[in-house]
Amino acid sequence: MAYPVTAGDHHAMARRRLPRFLADYLDGGAGAEQTLAANGAAWAGFAIRQRVLLDVQAVDTATSLLGESCRMPLALAPVGLAGMLARRGEAQAARAARAAGVPFTLSTVGICGLGEVAAAAGVAPWFQLYMLRDRGVVAALLEDAWAAGSRSLVFTVDLPMPGPRHRDVRNGLGLPGAGPKLLRLRQLLARPGWIARVGLGGKPHGFGSLGAHVPGARNLDAFKAWVDAQFDPSVTWADIDWLRARWRGKLVIKGLLDPADAEAAVAAGADGIVVSNHGGRQLDGAAATATRLPALAAAVAGRAEVLVDGGLRSGVDVFRALALGARGVLAGRPWAWALASGGEAAVQALLGTWQRELAVTMALAGVTRVADIGPQHIDRG
Repeated sequence: MAYPVTAGDHHAMARRRLPRFLADYLDGGAGAEQTLAANGAAWAGFAIRQRVLLDVQAVDTATSLLGESCRMPLALAPVGLAGMLARRGEAQAARAARAAGVPFTLSTVGICGLGEVAAAAGVAPWFQLYMLRDRGVVAALLEDAWAAGSRSLVFTVDLPMPGPRHRDVRNGLGLPGAGPKLLRLRQLLARPGWIARVGLGGKPHGFGSLGAHVPGARNLDAFKAWVDAQFDPSVTWADIDWLRARWRGKLVIKGLLDPADAEAAVAAGADGIVVSNHGGRQLDGAAATATRLPALAAAVAGRAEVLVDGGLRSGVDVFRALALGARGVLAGRPWAWALASGGEAAVQALLGTWQRELAVTMALAGVTRVADIGPQHIDRG
């Protein structure tokens, strides 16, 4: 067995270690998964302009994101249920992020809660939140995040209702009756190592940040029903005003693909935006984020920090994102695959690989500072 190096290596190993329903939950997209596939393919369509005989002995990948110093322009994106991928998974990933010098973003539906993650890493995470119908729960979570030390809120707006994720249905997730439960049981029994490490060794399996506010948050099936009822299709920009008035820290609006929405986010007081299609998990047929990034960066015009996610798989892709107008990237599935394949050490190793890839790409493109990467580094042919 080869030593895992790339995101693809960790992906292959993760699928060998996870029950199929968890692996497919992590990998899957909406509908026919056209947008999921387009996200990854789009980055490869932007060739990097190679330069030679320039002094690049002092390449520096460091920058800042939302006022925080980072060793490279990357943050770990929120991934729901990451604590089911490895024992106390979010805590492990947060420690790896701290060691690598990049921020970690905790999902509202993470297994580990805010306090556990902050204590494990020695630093508070960024916190990701949805606008739920129960505004009292939203307000309580904002207070919890602030009390835990979080100062950056990543607010996801592209989920007024869940996208159609056919892999989950095929695996019996969210379906009633004995048949789906039996299907999942067979998949679990095929992964005895996961049962020992995570199924039994990783308890409790509730939703840590929500546990104090939501009845049934320690019962995954009951909680899923609650969450499905809480997605609010009536949310408008007026609700962002409500949120901005209650959150004292940095506010990042995640899930934007249209320049008009980027303008609205800035008008609502956002400190940053994330160009995102939810990893291809919501609107199948939506544009790949790489193709939308330049237009949204132009619309924001420096008034807020621009981040991007979706299909990034290497430090080379990080360079491409910066050249297309992003200040930094959010990486989701790659760190989750690494977590499942080898825990904290694997996440830290993958982040080290990405930083080295970014540094080499910068050197071969003739640039030594992250701030100097721009559209001039894309080969227009």
